[in-house]
Amino acid sequence: MQQTEHILISRRIWIILAQKFILKLRSAFMDLVPIIGVVAFFQLVVIQKPFPNLGEVLIGTLFVVIGLMLFIEGLTIGLFPIGESLAHALAHKGSMFWLLLFAFFLGFSTTIAEPALIAIAQEAAKISADASLIENTVESRSSYALGLRISVALSVGLSILIGVIRIIKGWPIYYLIVGGYIMVMVVTWFAPPEIIGLAYDAGGVTTSTITVPLVTALGVGLASIIQGRSPLLDGFGLIAFASLMPMIFVMMYGMIIF
Repeated sequence: MQQTEHILISRRIWIILAQKFILKLRSAFMDLVPIIGVVAFFQLVVIQKPFPNLGEVLIGTLFVVIGLMLFIEGLTIGLFPIGESLAHALAHKGSMFWLLLFAFFLGFSTTIAEPALIAIAQEAAKISADASLIENTVESRSSYALGLRISVALSVGLSILIGVIRIIKGWPIYYLIVGGYIMVMVVTWFAPPEIIGLAYDAGGVTTSTITVPLVTALGVGLASIIQGRSPLLDGFGLIAFASLMPMIFVMMYGMIIF
């Protein structure tokens, strides 16, 4: 009798898990429906040709849906809670030094590991070598790409640190954003033309899959625990700094390299 009940309970658990899995998979698929619709429309209606390697396209789409579902679930279960819990613990500790040090190294470490930044740094090194801006050797390209990644990571670490100070002090965000973009325009005037486009792109690639969830969780968690701060008004805005500062740092890096 007990064995039968145990089997029934196990079946119910598996059914519930399967239902949740299907719902989350369906949600991820619905997020991709606009992209699939646009690609299918232009391929079948405008170009009027069938998809090449349709089987591989369908399998790849399935992998993308599953990967997106797992990624979103990972953010919900892991990265967001740990970011908020660390912010709470450091704020309770009452040490400004450790909080600011954590903010800097969080921005630095998440940025240096960004896949998008790694890819664009390698591509920028290749293009710069082809344009004879740097030596066309493996060592030179690797050094250039690494220097680019470090300069961006330092800028993001500094921007997160400034953003945390803003939350603690309650400074209006638009003062810092407007002032920052004035600095961007001033540095752009003096920067080599070869680095300007890359610098502006660097502001976008830094705010990607790894940086955004942890930094957002840090800001929201910190604003929710500091008295007089609103998670909605003060908790967001760190990503704006993470997009702004790399433009300045990469252009300064270009002034040194070129």
